[in-house]
Parts: sequence; C-alpha cells; structure tokens
Amino acid sequence: MDPSIIEYVINIAKIIQQIPAPTFEEHQRAGFMLRYFLEMGLKDVILDDTGNVYALIKGQGEKPPLVISAHLDTVFPSDTDLSISQNRKKMIGPGIGDNSLGLAGLFGLCWFLSDTSFEQNSKPHLPGDIWLVANVGEEGLGNLKGMKAVVNRFGEDVLGYIVLEGMSLGQIYHRGLGVRRYLMSVHTKGGHSWVDYGNPSAIHELADLVVKIRNLEFPAEPRTSYNVGVISGGTSVNTIAPEAHLQLDLRSTSPVVLRILSNQVEELVNHANQQGGEDIHVVAEMIGERPAGEIPVDHPLVKLAVESHAANGLKANLNIGSTDANEPLSRGFPAICMGLTTGGGAHTLGEYINIKPVAQGLQILVDLVQGAFRGGNTIDH
Repeated sequence: MDPSIIEYVINIAKIIQQIPAPTFEEHQRAGFMLRYFLEMGLKDVILDDTGNVYALIKGQGEKPPLVISAHLDTVFPSDTDLSISQNRKKMIGPGIGDNSLGLAGLFGLCWFLSDTSFEQNSKPHLPGDIWLVANVGEEGLGNLKGMKAVVNRFGEDVLGYIVLEGMSLGQIYHRGLGVRRYLMSVHTKGGHSWVDYGNPSAIHELADLVVKIRNLEFPAEPRTSYNVGVISGGTSVNTIAPEAHLQLDLRSTSPVVLRILSNQVEELVNHANQQGGEDIHVVAEMIGERPAGEIPVDHPLVKLAVESHAANGLKANLNIGSTDANEPLSRGFPAICMGLTTGGGAHTLGEYINIKPVAQGLQILVDLVQGAFRGGNTIDH
C-alpha cells in the first residue's frame, strides 16, 4: 500500500481525535466526516435523522453493496483534555484507537478504492457499491442506536457488514456478546442522621442490593460477568439518603444464562420491595440491551477475513465481543468486526495505538473488500 495513504490515515486520525464526541453528542465529529466525504467527491453523502453519516463509493451494480462502518462516539466527556503525543512507535491520546483510527480507516479505504485514489490508473474494479458509514451510539448507553438505523436501511440486501475498530488488529469478532444494562433506583423517606436514626437509607439498601448481586452465580463457562459502573445518591454526610441509584452491566456468551441472571436481578428487586413495605421502593429499569448473534467459523465472510489476515502475515483470532456487529448478527445478517492496529489503554486517558501495524491493518481491510466482491452475489451459505 502507498505509504502516503498510511501517513494520511494517521494524520486524519489525529484530527478526528481532537473533536469531542461523547455518546449522544457526536454532531461535531459527524460534521467533520460529512464535510470531508464531500471534499473527496463521493456520491450520496448524507446525514440521517439518527446522526449517522453515509457516503457512497460507486460500483458497477453487478453485485450487492458492502457496508463498512466505524462508530463516531467516545466514552470521554466533552470537557476531557484531548492532548495527544506521538513518537516513532506510538500515538497516545484518549479515543485515538477507539475509535478515531477506525473512522480514519474509512477515508483510507476510500482513497485507495475511489476516484480520489492517489494513483488513478491503479484503482481496482468495483463490481458493487461500497457504503461508508460513520455511525453514532456504539458506546455506553448509546445502545447501538446508530447501527440499528444502518441495518434498518440496508437490511439483508448487502454482501455483508464490516465494522471497523481502531485497535484489536488480529481479532475477528464474528459473535456478538449479549449485554443487558439496568438503572436501579432506591427511594426512602430519609431524614436526619441522628434524629431519624433507624429510618431506612436508600444508600444502605442499594449497597445491600449490590452485595446480593455479587453473590449470584456468575459462571466461568459460559463466560459471564457483572459490573456496577456508576453509583450516585444522597444529600449530605449527616442526611439519611432519600434516594440512590446505580447502573448495572450484565454480560454472557450464553443468551440463556444472561436471561437467567436478568430474571434473578429482577427477583432481588421484587424481594427488596416486599421486605421494605411502604418505607422502601426499588425500581429496576432496563436502559440498554445489546442482542447476541453469530455467524459460524466456516461462514464465507469469516473465512475470507481469516485468509486476508494470513495473506498479510497475521494469524487471526476468532472472537466474541460487544460491538456494532451485534446488531446485524442478531438479525441473521453476515457481519464481522475487525481492528486496524494494535494498542492498549482503551477507555482511559492513556489510550494508545501502535503506528507501524496500521499499514498491515489497512491492507487486510483492502484485501477483504476486494475478496468480498470476487465472491458470489452474497457472502452467505
């Protein structure tokens, strides 16, 4: 691959990283993607009602389109210090790998494949259209809102869905990890810590609930997890808390186990209400659900992804994860998620990507796209 394209992708990733894009506030970054796609001369560049940006690399119409997406949002609040540093080996900055590089990869692929390619005479023939999508709502409580809109638009009338992440090079996510998220709230009368001592405290009741959740059975196989990621509540140190809240994340590679755990958590809430009578009121609201789904390891799209990695000297690891690919997979459509380089520190201020493997990751992506169009009319059994 032309080194100029690699340099371009790395530089554009830095520019994207400097644009704040917390979940539900991706509009500035979406605007940048929209303007840049237009400047590159792509067709049908639009911003949909959900906040997703679409751009078309026009093909010959001989085969169904291929959808390639990368999420716009990050986990960092808009006031986060986005300072970035770089040496010959690494680039360090919050959100640089998740998912600034993934978004930059859309431009890199576009430059290689479209009429805006560096070498006009070397661009490959495209039997079908490629839709590039920068979508909202992948992180946190975004609940795959953007990807739901993407799949609603294209449905099954595609070769497949390829989801790009900046990091995780060498991983092919062909299985979608099921996730359920709850907002749990406790309400009590409260009162003064001395005068009204003995009144139930919402914080105490919530803490008791966390202990009971922790004591549920979370099997190692099938792998299952829980996480209380946010706790809030109370008024002051000498006030019996009238309300308290937590956000709970449940995950399992088994949809059956995930459903059982969800039921057990809801039973704990019901029991707390029964025991508390009129003095304690507990509510569990499901605020997020990522559906599970998968395509088998011998699916043509998975095999092609493995072959594209191998052709570039990398043995791929077939994996399960919670990504935008969950949505098409849950509907039975061919989809995978793949990374463009290696890195670490995801979701921390010290997040980093390794620069050298970017060339390898982009070439794998190009080979995968070209291979998809060389296959049949659909990447399906």
